[in-house]
Amino acid sequence: MIFNPLSLEGAFLISLDKKEDDRGFFARYYCEDEFRQHNLNTNWVQMNNSFSKHKGTLRGLHFQNPPHSEVKLIRCFRGAIWDVMVDIRKNSKTYGQWYGTELSAENRNMLYIPKGFAHGFISLTDDSEILYMVGSPYAGHAEGTLRWNDPFHQIEWPIDPSIISEKDQKAKDWNDSYAIEF
Repeated sequence: MIFNPLSLEGAFLISLDKKEDDRGFFARYYCEDEFRQHNLNTNWVQMNNSFSKHKGTLRGLHFQNPPHSEVKLIRCFRGAIWDVMVDIRKNSKTYGQWYGTELSAENRNMLYIPKGFAHGFISLTDDSEILYMVGSPYAGHAEGTLRWNDPFHQIEWPIDPSIISEKDQKAKDWNDSYAIEF
């Protein structure tokens, strides 16, 4: 695996280190030793599958409050998504900043999102499907939601959403009360 540190503290874009021949290729999706060498989470307690039937389906921006904060490893296996993370860790050097990237079946990249981030994505194609591993069990009572287009972050989404859940439509704009202390 190729670990590319991102501008947000503790976040990585992970590319496959493909061993190719005339049959195709082989690559590791996860290696506990390599993750440990990069001081990343190695304890995955949940694996989630998210399918978006239509292009323009927006999900997020979601987060879990401590002690239920989640670390995530995300990969798109079908179609393509624009994946976004926002650093909401009050004491972080990159507090309030966001990062977005395309994850697709074609590029096979993965996004490592540390604890203390809000996360969301929009499907760039019909029938987009992602698989993501999570380091903490989901706790509905600890969930928070930030508005996907709040004026503070000015996230640059590549397309306008056409489908947004009622919960995500009711999300509030950013304010410091959302900040998580670690």
